[in-house]
Amino acid sequence: MELLKAEHITKSYDSRIIIRDINIHLDEGELVSLLGLSGSGKTTLFQAISGLTRPDTGKITLAGRDITGEPGHMSYMLQKDLLLEHKKVIDNVSLPLVIRGIKKNEARKQAQPYFEKFGLEGTEYKYPSQLSGGMRQRAALLRTYLCNCPAALLDEPFSALDMITKGQMHTWYLDMISKIQLSTLLITHDIEEAILLSDRIYIMTGKPGEVHHEIFIDRPRDERSDFNLDPEFLQYKHQIMDILGQ
Repeated sequence: MELLKAEHITKSYDSRIIIRDINIHLDEGELVSLLGLSGSGKTTLFQAISGLTRPDTGKITLAGRDITGEPGHMSYMLQKDLLLEHKKVIDNVSLPLVIRGIKKNEARKQAQPYFEKFGLEGTEYKYPSQLSGGMRQRAALLRTYLCNCPAALLDEPFSALDMITKGQMHTWYLDMISKIQLSTLLITHDIEEAILLSDRIYIMTGKPGEVHHEIFIDRPRDERSDFNLDPEFLQYKHQIMDILGQ
């Protein structure tokens, strides 16, 4: 079932068109990547989808409702984890609950059961500075999940991690979204990451940024542990590199 739809989105800044006539959608339970080179307008599109900015033309619908220019309907995680260093991990992840008016102790109580599920058990009363990069990202993703929004927008959430940690996070995130049925729209400029994680990939090219290519990844999520060693993976990679002109 179609959850999120962006139709004919164009956005300009200072009379300069950044993205033009973009049409994409996200179905329930899907992970869809928005792949493109730096400067192609991916983040500008995310800001329009999230309601942080209003597009010049077009509309955004969530479960059939027009939410164009309305923030607060989707969780949005940036590249940096933005954990508050002076707060314990449990208070960082439960922040969306507190913002909704839930008392601190009750917010902690509601967040607590998710620590084991997100691989964070034992970190509740530590500070962010005591966590590894991968654990910080898990905490940030749990905070994003507790926003209780039907769709998550992730803007290059794994790009700051080293290669080994990033690979571990990819495997973990694929498993997690299948368990919790979180629909995800992911920005990345990493071709291999997009192929490994996505059900579908939209490719943004040009300036202004446009979407003319959509690629379906025909490999079940639970069969992707060694997918990057498969000839089929290389075929997808060559196809995308040809589109990007690399």
